[in-house]
Amino acid sequence: MKVVIQRVSKASVTIEGINVASINAGLLILLGIVDDDTNEDIKWLSNKIVNLRIFEDEQVVMNTSVKDVSGDIIVVSQFTLHASTKKGNRPSYIKAAKPDSAIPLYNSFIKQIETDLGKQVQTGHFGADMKVELLNDGPVTIIIDSKSKE
Repeated sequence: MKVVIQRVSKASVTIEGINVASINAGLLILLGIVDDDTNEDIKWLSNKIVNLRIFEDEQVVMNTSVKDVSGDIIVVSQFTLHASTKKGNRPSYIKAAKPDSAIPLYNSFIKQIETDLGKQVQTGHFGADMKVELLNDGPVTIIIDSKSKE
């Protein structure tokens, strides 16, 4: 699993003109899934995300987590995170998991984040044409791949 984590002042997801998710301070997480992702990837990544110290404390140092600040989270599926641009100018998405295996993992990831965060998270709709808006706070943007654990 690969994620792009963006610390936001606000974020929202709109589908066909309808706002389906909206948060203020928190994280917007773009999630890409590959076929060999497992529940172990989900558990490791969820724990890393909710405990990642990227929010400022009283000394204006990034030393608190989304959980510490009672922030909100939006999770958006993003198969294009696994794009291969090695050959030619048209990206290949062959590494991205197909919906039949990706959807159950996506749903499990959402449940795990909710468990680790201690509250409900908002989401886009898997496979939908989504309009994602955000006001990146910082800006702070972090990319994590569960396979490299960095």
